[in-house]
Amino acid sequence: MANKTQEVGGIHFPFPFTPYSIQKDFMAELYRVLEAGKIGIFESPTGTGKSLSLICGALSWLRDFEQRKHQEEARLLETGTVPLSDGKEQPLSLSSSCRETPDTPRPAGEPDWVTQFVQKKEERDLVDRLKEEQVRRKKREERLRQIRHNAQLKCAAKCVRQEEEEMERLLCLSREMLAAGAEAEPREPLASGEEELVLAEYESDEEKGAARGVDTDEDDPEEEHVTKIYYCSRTHSQLAQFVHEVQRSPFGKDTRLVSLGSRQNLCINGDVKTLGSAQLINDRCVEMQRSKHERNRAEEEKPKRRRQEHRAACPFYGYEQLQLLRDQVLVGVKDIEQLVALGKEARACPYYGSRFAIPAAQLVVLPYQMLLHAATRQAVGIWLQGQVVLIDEAHNLIDTITGIHSAEVSGSQLCQAHSQLLQYMERYGKRLKAKNLMYIKQILYLLEKFVTVLGGNIKQNPNTQSLSQTGTELKTINDFLFESQIDNINLFKVRRYCERSMISRKLFGFTERYGTVLTPSREQPRLAGFQHFLQTLQPTAAETPVSPVEEGEARLPRPASPLMHIESFLAAVTTANQDGRVILSRQGSLCQSSLKFLLLNPAVHFAQVVKECRAVVIAGGTMQPMSDFREQLLACAGVEAERVVEFSCGHVIPPDNILPLVICSGPSSQQLEFTYQKRELPQMIFQEPKKANQVEQVLAEYSRCIKCCGQAGGTVTGALLLSVVGGKMSEGINFSDNLGRCVVMVGMPYPNIRSPELQEKMAYLDQTLPRGPGQPPPGKALVENLCMKAVNQSIGRAIRHQKDFASIVLLDQRYARPPILGKLPAWIRDCVEVKATFGPAFAAMRKFHREKSVPS
Repeated sequence: MANKTQEVGGIHFPFPFTPYSIQKDFMAELYRVLEAGKIGIFESPTGTGKSLSLICGALSWLRDFEQRKHQEEARLLETGTVPLSDGKEQPLSLSSSCRETPDTPRPAGEPDWVTQFVQKKEERDLVDRLKEEQVRRKKREERLRQIRHNAQLKCAAKCVRQEEEEMERLLCLSREMLAAGAEAEPREPLASGEEELVLAEYESDEEKGAARGVDTDEDDPEEEHVTKIYYCSRTHSQLAQFVHEVQRSPFGKDTRLVSLGSRQNLCINGDVKTLGSAQLINDRCVEMQRSKHERNRAEEEKPKRRRQEHRAACPFYGYEQLQLLRDQVLVGVKDIEQLVALGKEARACPYYGSRFAIPAAQLVVLPYQMLLHAATRQAVGIWLQGQVVLIDEAHNLIDTITGIHSAEVSGSQLCQAHSQLLQYMERYGKRLKAKNLMYIKQILYLLEKFVTVLGGNIKQNPNTQSLSQTGTELKTINDFLFESQIDNINLFKVRRYCERSMISRKLFGFTERYGTVLTPSREQPRLAGFQHFLQTLQPTAAETPVSPVEEGEARLPRPASPLMHIESFLAAVTTANQDGRVILSRQGSLCQSSLKFLLLNPAVHFAQVVKECRAVVIAGGTMQPMSDFREQLLACAGVEAERVVEFSCGHVIPPDNILPLVICSGPSSQQLEFTYQKRELPQMIFQEPKKANQVEQVLAEYSRCIKCCGQAGGTVTGALLLSVVGGKMSEGINFSDNLGRCVVMVGMPYPNIRSPELQEKMAYLDQTLPRGPGQPPPGKALVENLCMKAVNQSIGRAIRHQKDFASIVLLDQRYARPPILGKLPAWIRDCVEVKATFGPAFAAMRKFHREKSVPS
């Protein structure tokens, strides 16, 4: 594509083609938000080029910011002084490490010569830091330049890597031979491979000080984080599409972009990938890195007695390999698939290689969860101080934050975890240290009390165990802890132990080994009972024949250990008491009952993002109604109203290309109001499948049917696709042109008002948010907004580009109410026609489609 540089308000925006006027407005407003350090809520309908507007607007600002910063650095280095804040000139904000300025308030009454001395010293320190940063930047730029122009570098690196791998193999072989000697103390023999199931000695923070993260390499030099833009979206495909847009943009060749993903998407170790579950892959990877560090420490120290056999470290985790991959990542824009291919070629881990590239990157592309979860941000190495965050597809941002920080465990999982852990302790108790045994007993106690509070008995089968009391209760965290009789246990320490000892991973390996196949030993009777119990927890597998996997149906990943779910629950409840509730759901039998932590205030987790970042932009195709973001997310996170900027643009289609209708009554003059009591839908031609892997098949048949329309002699006149709001068809699927000429919204998709979670959320908002004059209570507004967000997201699927056209039918008289109409997107709201009777509505539809179907 050609570079069509556009000048808007004195700012140059490189663009691959001549942009729409709304794209120019979008980029200009985005630039102003980033420059002023604001919080922006941006709405640009699907089909208006929102991704390119984000790319070109944000990277244009970053280009100008870096240019001004370098100019300021050059001036400071040339003069060797820093301008004082005397009202004449304010120094530019440089990088996260260069934010200190010499205008720091001094103590009252301090002598002038002391003040001047301190200021001069601060000036010299700042200049020294600027020099160091400039040297690092020049080294990085030279290194990347060499990679771009020296094709032989990869070949040389490959030779070095092969030599190191051979040396490591020989060293491992030598260690194994040395380890074959007799042990100082005779131990009970374990079966082959069973050694790795035994917990290592555990030391708490009090005993060894703050622990270093196991994911960081002790030899890694910390590189300065340059000012960058973090772009996040919901799905892997959306992130890949954004990266491809960057590649096609005028910034594609010069931008240092890093694509981040989960270990599940980036791991190239075949043995680890086969674990299937994301949690198991994470645990196994961390364990392999821990083995590497333990081995390094063991080689440096001289232990009193020989250590246990060390587990293998990952062959793709090597310092020089990862440094080379890091530089390759920064050379050109790559998506996840290209990054994985590059990692396989270099035999270096793409997960860690991409993380090492974060400090020097200008644009980091990552999923929601990595940015919105503080612990994950820290583990990955994301630092938000002074940076820019763009959150795309943000229409469900509040629900996403709530979901990330909520957790649920079933009665069956609690019983499974208790039984597995008890059997584990009986098997390896004599080999465990006192600290491990103490924490295992505490976890067993917690599991027993969790089952008791549900009304069950930990010693009985949860599938056959009926509960005398049924229903749902909501508790504050403190009330739940007191009622469960676990208020005397430090849950923070238990949670920390679970994370660092990786006990759930050990337990999973134990159950994998002994769940179905038992080896002869003196523990045989106990393990046989354990195996029988596991089988009773899944009676359907033994009582009903297993149906074969349907053709094309993806196999489910191996299930994670139930203790992993309990760990997530513990992590959720160790939070502020007023921000969440514990829901006790008792459903007849223990296996169907559950404990669920519900986060009521997602703003508490979003507050750190908006506090640390220079600017935050949340964007989407349908962001109406925006009041949810202002009130529930930003205001509750402490963001001042004047810092929030809203931007909403129209569509690129002509107004006469859409026909939005509200139909209040049917052909028989029956008022249309599809409430819960009246809902009935007829069977149609195509409908949304129950299984996600069948979506493509249904869409293909639906498309094939439409293409047959109009063929000579054909009897097919159209196709109807029936889907559920919020289901598999409602987001991310393109129904452009003939695939979506009419969208009919039957009724209003209100959430279940009887849901205890929704009722508690409504009550919480009524108590915490102010009620404006003439406005409904915040809880009621929440229900309406949830409904209209679902409507807006669904009806926007049909208009996908400038020449597209479609009619939109809102089939319920409640849509005619002004408060509801006001929550529709502006480009639809301004064209809506309310039809009280069916005849005029049918005539308008007929006229619209006849005119639009005539070739122009």
